[in-house]
Amino acid sequence: MLTDIQIAQQAELRPITEIAAKLGFSADEIIPYGHDKAKISQKARDRVQGNPDAKLILVTAISPTPAGEGKTTTSIGLGDALSHLGKKTVICLREPSLGPVFGIKGGAAGGGYSQVVPMEDINLHFTGDFHAIGAANNLLAAMLDNHIYQGNALRIDPKRVVWHRCVDLNDRQLRRVVVGGGARTDGVMREDVFDITVASEVMAAFCLSSGLMDLKARLARIIVAYTYDNEPVTAGDLKAEGAMAALLKDAVNPNLVQTLEHTPVLIHGGPFANIAHGCNSVIATKLGMKVADYVVTEAGFAADLGAEKFVDIKCRMTGLNPSAVVLVATIRALKYHGGVDKKSLAPENIGAMEEGCANLLRHIDNIRTHFGKPVVVAINRFPTDTDAEIDRLRALMESHNVPIALSTVFADGGRGGVELAQKVLELCEKPLQPLKFVYDLDMPVKDKITAIATKIYRADGVSFTKAALKDIERAEQLGYGGAPVCMAKTQYSFSDQQSLINAPTGFEITVRNVRISAGAGFLVALTGEIMTMPGLPKVPAACNIDVDENGNISGLF
Repeated sequence: MLTDIQIAQQAELRPITEIAAKLGFSADEIIPYGHDKAKISQKARDRVQGNPDAKLILVTAISPTPAGEGKTTTSIGLGDALSHLGKKTVICLREPSLGPVFGIKGGAAGGGYSQVVPMEDINLHFTGDFHAIGAANNLLAAMLDNHIYQGNALRIDPKRVVWHRCVDLNDRQLRRVVVGGGARTDGVMREDVFDITVASEVMAAFCLSSGLMDLKARLARIIVAYTYDNEPVTAGDLKAEGAMAALLKDAVNPNLVQTLEHTPVLIHGGPFANIAHGCNSVIATKLGMKVADYVVTEAGFAADLGAEKFVDIKCRMTGLNPSAVVLVATIRALKYHGGVDKKSLAPENIGAMEEGCANLLRHIDNIRTHFGKPVVVAINRFPTDTDAEIDRLRALMESHNVPIALSTVFADGGRGGVELAQKVLELCEKPLQPLKFVYDLDMPVKDKITAIATKIYRADGVSFTKAALKDIERAEQLGYGGAPVCMAKTQYSFSDQQSLINAPTGFEITVRNVRISAGAGFLVALTGEIMTMPGLPKVPAACNIDVDENGNISGLF
């Protein structure tokens, strides 16, 4: 059996100019990065602004398990299946972070015969967007510390610096560091923090911006520290936004690649969904909707995180409104939520699968009730799934009036997603319903957080630490009380406790801090033990990645 990377390396890629032409772009409207990658220029984006909007399809998933759900693989396969059916389709995805690639998750360009290529480039350095975002983040950090060292005209309190440095790797050693040690000329000594690049506010602002000038304005609003008088200091106060935007001027152009079946794919931006808002860039999504009839996009992790933030942050800020939602699940994952150990998921176990469907049904109810969107369940089929398990799951979904489709896109590519595509098209043909939001923006911050926790997570309530209450009071005093809320929470559970799988009840969500992300335009509520700098596992995926004397990469998923 071929690995993902072997399948990708055997693929015959079409010239990127040919993929661009499918979307109506000429060769002089793209910026090629070799033969198989390109960026779409501002000139091209401006030209298509008058086009009608495509139908938007959101792909999300049940709560993740070690068994894997295949959300990105399903998104890619669905896009290829729509192309099989003669529909002009664009897929919009996030760029992979090097942290998961070298850590525990592996690559993030799909799998099997539903992949985006060139897979090695996409999973590693791609077109350099993340490097540019990290450089912009760290330039701001350097300018901040230099200002303090060079006389501190803004009277910044070194103990109230809230801006973190970043690196796009999992490195627990950098969670807490001391900077400025050594001689006096080496800077002012203080404690500092590193985040992974995908948790940087620069990434969040980048993905929510409408263009370079909007991005520059957002960068200027970023709060980096507080003065001795407890007043906020911004990147604009440091006059950093111009140089930061200069570093990002090419990165802001969305990236064009292709699937194994040559469906166009826009991959751009990549904020984490358990820390940030977990969606690809607004620029890419809106571009896709101007050059296709159908756009397939995904939101990170489960629907309680990615889909909620897609709706309450991205859609609210931009006016986007999906015509249909695809909820990805596997029978193996349902059995895991039903209490089966990871090592025992292969044998038939209808009872455990039914027990685990509580997780699936809660996500379905959230999508229908709280987001107001029609949903189809996509069962990403594994070889160990039995006909009896599939038949029982179909019957259960039919009893709840939920359309369901088997997906074999991992093994069969686009043709394995035709049943799913047909059911998605049926939903898309229905009149577009208004999008519902979980909370109103004019609600107090505590009430917005409580609405998410009680409505979406089904928590009994929210416990706020003294630090969190102080953070909220300060945010409201500074005029950020009307911002949406971005919950930072474990992806493995509806609760803030990773071990409470399936559909837990009788729990509270604990909010320990609330951060102002003024550039992104939202408040971040940190719950449980969520961290903004992950660590590597005992055996990192990096241990299996290699390259030979000809530059051929192996072991990359």
